[in-house]
Amino acid sequence: MNIIEIKDLSKSYGKQVALEGVNLNVKSGEVYGFIGPNGAGKSTTIRILLGMLKKDGGEVKIFGKDPWDNAVEIHKKIAYIPGDVNLWPNLTGGEVIDFLGRLNGQVNSNLKQELLEKFQLNPKKKCRSYSKGNRQKVALVSAFLSDAEVFILDEPTSGLDPLMEQVFQSCILEAKKQGKTIFLSSHILAEVEALCDKVGIIRQGKIVEEGTLDELRHLTRTTVTVQLNNQDDIKDIEGIYDLSKLNEKWRFSLDTNAMESVMQKLASMGIKSLVAEPPTLEELFIRHYGESDDGKGLK
Repeated sequence: MNIIEIKDLSKSYGKQVALEGVNLNVKSGEVYGFIGPNGAGKSTTIRILLGMLKKDGGEVKIFGKDPWDNAVEIHKKIAYIPGDVNLWPNLTGGEVIDFLGRLNGQVNSNLKQELLEKFQLNPKKKCRSYSKGNRQKVALVSAFLSDAEVFILDEPTSGLDPLMEQVFQSCILEAKKQGKTIFLSSHILAEVEALCDKVGIIRQGKIVEEGTLDELRHLTRTTVTVQLNNQDDIKDIEGIYDLSKLNEKWRFSLDTNAMESVMQKLASMGIKSLVAEPPTLEELFIRHYGESDDGKGLK
């Protein structure tokens, strides 16, 4: 069963096209990664999903209902976290969490305390004194404390340190175990790889690729630069791609599942130096979709 359905979605701001024929479906209990460079149309899509923005054309449904016409009903079942959270400056973090929790019914005190400890958030401080990361934590605690059926997350870990990123990932996996549906917009390729069942890649307002991580594995190849004692040609090693040589160093990309076998073969040739670079989202777009987006334009 599809919880989110988007068909031929289009949206323009004057002459500037933000979305052009976007199609995607998110099944119940699925973690869907929605990725793309700045200006690709991610945030515009999310605003339409939330009923904050009216589409120009196409069809958008959450729980089988149009979010523009049924925003109040739909919002009772969803939790939303933006990439930059604004809070009431004179309230404490704890007061905000309690207020948002009461909108959904009773606040589970035990779960609230557990989440505060996990995210290392001091709930007694005024929101005006919080850093960006701590404001995100207030939103995250509030979301995971709710009984929402769908989480719509737009760069939710913006401002968090790597330790808190791990805490966030564990909470998402726990929500998935409970059958929740998660729509995750992210710049962090590693985050998407760790969490998502399916990925949609948007660029310049269009979905350019969609599929499971296995189906999109070619997008996440690691780049390796290696210098060997034995200078024999390595082009026949299975699992390497885009091979080139500069001076005495080989440079190539390889699939994650071929890492061990390739490293064993290289080790037998005597490794003098080796650098492995996981792909960044920016490199992914340059490598697979031509020139990078300049970050200007619509999000």
